[in-house]
Amino acid sequence: MTPQRARLARLLVSLNGGEMPYDCICVERLFSAEGAELIARYTREQMGRVWSDANRFARWLDVELAATETLAEAGQVPKEAAALIRARAKVDVARILELESRVKHDVIAFTMAVGESIGDPGAARWLHYGLTSNDVVDTAQALLVRDASNLIERGLVLFAEVLDSRAHEFRYTPQIGRTHGIHAEPITFGLKIANWFAENQRNIARFRDAAKQMAVGKVSGAVGNASHLGPEIEDRICKRLGLTPVAVASQVIQRDRHAHYMGSLALIAASLEKIAMEIRHLQRTEVREAEEPFGGEQRGSSAMPHKRNPVASEQIAGLARVVRSNMLAAHENIALWHERDISHSSVERVIFPDSTILIDYMLDKMTTIVTDMRVFPKRMERNLELTKGLVYSGQLLQDLVEKGMPRDEAYKAVQENAMAAWETDTNFRERVDGDARITKVLDPAGLAHAFDLQRQLRYVDAIFVRVFGEISKATEKSAAGSAGKK
Repeated sequence: MTPQRARLARLLVSLNGGEMPYDCICVERLFSAEGAELIARYTREQMGRVWSDANRFARWLDVELAATETLAEAGQVPKEAAALIRARAKVDVARILELESRVKHDVIAFTMAVGESIGDPGAARWLHYGLTSNDVVDTAQALLVRDASNLIERGLVLFAEVLDSRAHEFRYTPQIGRTHGIHAEPITFGLKIANWFAENQRNIARFRDAAKQMAVGKVSGAVGNASHLGPEIEDRICKRLGLTPVAVASQVIQRDRHAHYMGSLALIAASLEKIAMEIRHLQRTEVREAEEPFGGEQRGSSAMPHKRNPVASEQIAGLARVVRSNMLAAHENIALWHERDISHSSVERVIFPDSTILIDYMLDKMTTIVTDMRVFPKRMERNLELTKGLVYSGQLLQDLVEKGMPRDEAYKAVQENAMAAWETDTNFRERVDGDARITKVLDPAGLAHAFDLQRQLRYVDAIFVRVFGEISKATEKSAAGSAGKK
């Protein structure tokens, strides 16, 4: 057990009146990969490695090496010392944590441990030369966030590809549109997914902007005046790391950037929750138009063997709440005392790993859900016809007005028939056919036109062009063939 986890074990003992409530193995299970803050349940391997203690300290070392080598090139550090530091400097997580338990300062513990690994006090004294702790921590955090962002962006792009494919698959699959949970007018299931795709594209654009704003470093010292190394050295160190130097900082990079980044993650989480909620509604027994995948050996309930619960979608909805709450914490980190206090640090140790880990997990989970989602076109058709024509009332109203009937008179005639059909579970179209107020304005052909499903869906292709760009002939043929199989 690492010293960090041993401290947790001792804390649990003290909270439990001196008795150990969990054995060492259980304490280990409270953590995921080394240094990750979330339990392993939500931590995918690559993202877990980004936020491991080993990788965090390795990124700190990247900043230290970039500074030492830049200073050596500028003649401020002996080149031999810089070369020796590059060759010998190593990260020993256990040693850093052990030293931190004594000195109570993580960066000092880090520099002490790395200095030991260099093995030459004459060279090691140039490690961390001219730097303050946050020159290292904030700049290295930008490197960690960049690595995490690359994984998230890849997940967003993969999700977009799946949404694109499934939207075109169901471009012509009729479905009832619902407002306030009540049947409204016809749409297609492809249009619903096209909405998800368009929102995901906006998320990609927002996230790229937020990630770019986080890809900055600062090496301007304890109050941001760059008095020890100067702006030119700062520029060169940041360039070496592939970062842009901030124009101005205090001891820290200003936290509005971090709040913006967390806000972009919260928006991604909200979009995924929105899709999850829709799937949950569509999977309800009385609706059953779509269903998240259910594995061959999966079980839905310990008591009711028939259950097929939308647990993956519910999980995404729950995790979205965590990401949103972390956004609030990030906004509260913006206001710090003067040139810096440390109140933001403990918060960011939690919210950055946790939020990026969760978004990475949620994107992967939702991509799988949408890829393997079962869709039931026949059930969609049945539900569309459930109200026996009521969903065409809006088109009928418009046609009556177009033919010269005063709007209020037309609305009253249509609503009276609609309410009667609703209350008595009778056919709205048949009622309309028997209403002289309506038939004197619309002949049988006009009525048929008002109740024409394809008329309602005639602009689907035009909307798809706006969302996805020009539709290729191959795509059209594929979508038409798919629609024909329903």
